[in-house]
Amino acid sequence: MTDASSGYRIAVVGSGPAGFYTAEALFKSGIDGVRVDVFDRLPVPFGLVRGGVAPDHQKIKSVTRIYDKIAQCPGFRFFGNVRLGRDVQVEDLAAHYHQIVYTFGCESDNKLGVVGEDLDGVYAATDFVGWYNAHPDHRHHRFDLKGARRVALVGNGNVAIDVARILLAPVDELAKTDIAEHSLATLRESSVEEVVLLGRRGPAQAAFSPKEIKECHEVEGVDVVVSKGDAALDEVSQRWLEEHGSRSQQRNVEFLQERAAAGPGPGPKKLTCRFLVSPAELLGENGKLGAVRIQHMRLEPDDHGTPRPRPTGDEEELACDLLFKAIGYRGEPVPGVPFDERRGIVANVEGRVVEAPGGDVRVGHYAAGWCKRGPTGLVGTNSLDAKQTVALMLEDHRQGRMLDPSDDDIAPLLAERAIDAVSWDDWQRLDAWERAQGQERGKLRHKLASTDELMTVIHELRSR
Repeated sequence: MTDASSGYRIAVVGSGPAGFYTAEALFKSGIDGVRVDVFDRLPVPFGLVRGGVAPDHQKIKSVTRIYDKIAQCPGFRFFGNVRLGRDVQVEDLAAHYHQIVYTFGCESDNKLGVVGEDLDGVYAATDFVGWYNAHPDHRHHRFDLKGARRVALVGNGNVAIDVARILLAPVDELAKTDIAEHSLATLRESSVEEVVLLGRRGPAQAAFSPKEIKECHEVEGVDVVVSKGDAALDEVSQRWLEEHGSRSQQRNVEFLQERAAAGPGPGPKKLTCRFLVSPAELLGENGKLGAVRIQHMRLEPDDHGTPRPRPTGDEEELACDLLFKAIGYRGEPVPGVPFDERRGIVANVEGRVVEAPGGDVRVGHYAAGWCKRGPTGLVGTNSLDAKQTVALMLEDHRQGRMLDPSDDDIAPLLAERAIDAVSWDDWQRLDAWERAQGQERGKLRHKLASTDELMTVIHELRSR
């Protein structure tokens, strides 16, 4: 274990992409004696790369090779299974580190805020994603896919596309990935034939990437279906796309209009894209979802010319067996960490934590990643974001605006409290075990879906 008794000591709370990119930027700072301790409440690292990226997107997951290299830097330590607010408090970190960086992301979902949201058959996409990725927080969820034929999916970002693809893809292909074992049994019983994406804005403003939507159409037995009316651009969108649209948005429109011209296609399963529609009410009988009442929207330019959806007054009912909400992630308050309730993030100004929104800077405390800016961008976006936060940290380091820790190494405190912290060596042994178990099962990796199960295996591996 690295000696943490000297130098410039930083605690990073959260071991997802933002946490590792923060550590990388600190190690590249040129300052001698940098020590970075990365804490995570789970026994395993990598945050949403492990628990959020779809199991059939292994190329994206391969970014962990970079994180593995960062973890080999002298001065890096990992403390998994250590929860801020339960096992250690902010005051404990302040007593041991010169600076603290919060990188724990956004872990809950946004709400629709419509009548019927509590009906059986209405789910959060965040829960479904965690469930099929074997995230310990989501093992207990149940999704009634047996007997469901049409699923409404509110939102059309990449998370929505991932959910749609998992619902429609051949289960035998998913079984070769690192998908959770418990989810395979449910997916094998699924009778879902159609997923309907409901987007508030038009095809030019669709939030999915061209690669993601095309990938859905390439899934065996699945057709992406768009009506000519849904694929058509109104004058507001046409002008906005020509003047401000990105190449990705133009490619989305081209693909959607190609699909509209081609017709429904022969595949037995469909991903239907609807635009300019928004849920107004979820309808059901005996507590079970049966339909969604959707209102039609039109786009009107705001003062800056950006198209904004406005209700037209027209409505329709869409029969559906299940509904998933994929309208974004939201942060949750962590004890001792200032929280911006309105934005659902750690209260901060460009990465420096403040006591409250609009309040004074809390010296020595910083944020990076989703908990800093909200759930936007791709995995790589967190690299630039972390570098920007670290630049502020280094500036404050040069100016001496830091915490004044009274103790050196936090490990004795954890031992004194009998906290069973998971080290990086522990994780590497578990990583090898997951891969070996996966190979025996004919898949890439076998992931356990509860903290108790993970810790049991870690204990067994330690004793070998």
